[in-house]
This record gives sequence, C-alpha cells and structure tokens, in this order.
Amino acid sequence: MKHNIKVTLILIGLFLIAQYMGLFINYKYQEQALPFGIERPEMTEFSFFNLFGIIIFVTLIAFLLARFKFAKLWKLWFFIASWFTLVIAFAVFVDQKFAMLIGFIGAVFKVFEIDIYIHNLTELFIYGGLTAIFAPLFSMWSISIFLVIIAIYDAIAVWKTKHMIKLAKFQSKLKVFAGLLVPYGKKRAAILGGGDIGFTLLFAAVAMRTLGVRALIIPAVVGISLFLLLVYGDKNKFYPAMPYLSAGCFIGYGLSLLL
Repeated sequence: MKHNIKVTLILIGLFLIAQYMGLFINYKYQEQALPFGIERPEMTEFSFFNLFGIIIFVTLIAFLLARFKFAKLWKLWFFIASWFTLVIAFAVFVDQKFAMLIGFIGAVFKVFEIDIYIHNLTELFIYGGLTAIFAPLFSMWSISIFLVIIAIYDAIAVWKTKHMIKLAKFQSKLKVFAGLLVPYGKKRAAILGGGDIGFTLLFAAVAMRTLGVRALIIPAVVGISLFLLLVYGDKNKFYPAMPYLSAGCFIGYGLSLLL
C-alpha cells in the first residue's frame, strides 16, 4: 500500500471534489461564455493530436526549466497558468472582475507563499477552469482516442524514459507543482499529478454533454480505480496513473450508458 488508509481516503476525497466541482463549472459554461471574451481554440475531430503536441511541448519546456534549475521562471510560469484558470473557474460563481481578484490572490498564495491548504483548495477549481476551455472541442470519439494516447504516453514517461519522475521531483523540491498533496509523517506526502485530475475530468465533461447527470458516475468509478492503485501499489515505486484511471473512465462511461 502506497500510503496509510487515512491519507489514501483524504487524497481520493480531494480528487472526487475536484472532479465534481469541475463538472459543475463545465456545466455552467454550457450556458455562458468564458470571461473577458476568452476564445476557445479551433479544433477538428483529429485536432486532439494538436493538443497532445501542445502537452509534449509544455512538458519539454518544464523539463528544461527543471534541468537548468530555473526556479524563478518556473514559478512565474506556474503563477500565470494558475491565475488564468482560476479566473475562469471563479467566474462561474462571482463577477468576472472579482474572479480576477480572488484568482490573483489564490495564485499568489499557491505559488509564492507556498501554503499547502491554499494549494489544495485552488487545485479543486483549477481543472474545472482548464477543461471548460477544451471540453466543448471534443466528441466522445476524439476524447476517447486522446485518453488512450495520454495513457500510453504516461506509461512511457514513467516506466521507460522516466522524465516524468524527474519533473515530479523538481516540482516537489520547489513545493510548486500541479496536483494534490497530502503531507504526513516525517517528510512524506501523498501526491496525485494534475494531469491525472485534468484528463479524467475532461473525459467526464465531454461525456456530460450527451449523458447529462448519468455522467456523474464516471468520476466515482475513476475514484475506485485510484483507490485500487493506491492500495495495491508499492510505496517505494512510481506508477503512471493514467492507464489505470483511463480504464476507470471507460468502465464508468459504459456503466453510464446502461443507466
């Protein structure tokens, strides 16, 4: 077991809150435009390759920042990304100008003050804001292909090239990273990467457009997949979560169709 049962349940609880908060944000953006006139990029059925290319490019930039220890540049980049996505998420609940203010405050405390409670709190909203940009651009066919590609890439990045492990260690050292963090014991922590939260939420958000409330079962099944991974995983090993969570997405989608 990678972590004790209490920490495991806390991590899964935070994951599920982020998923359902994200689905609520995506649902609201089915009825309203993005704040400040933000435009979504144009995509076709096969443009998920373009999004995957963007992910590879961003990962490469992040790896170079980690390789040459450009900590200040990393923090600045992370601050801007956090602020941008928080504004989109908060604009569902408050006026867009106020959303910009509280998004700025949240990003400052997340990146520069390094408060673990603010960090996890903002993580619960960030992925809803991020997926609200991309979810309308996908069909179930294209998001399914994209999820398979991401799962394969995650497995290669962790088990073969191991560059994702190096990147995770760099982020952990700076205490500035994308994902949930539950510290416990002496310098130990349970971590779930931001991609594991965001990509599964993106799948569920796309499914929600056609399935409605039936799509709510998808995060629950993914949560079970995560629980099994944490329970049966070795605490001394790194695992790519996306192959397991992607399986949970597809199983959850299948169950949703049966409801």
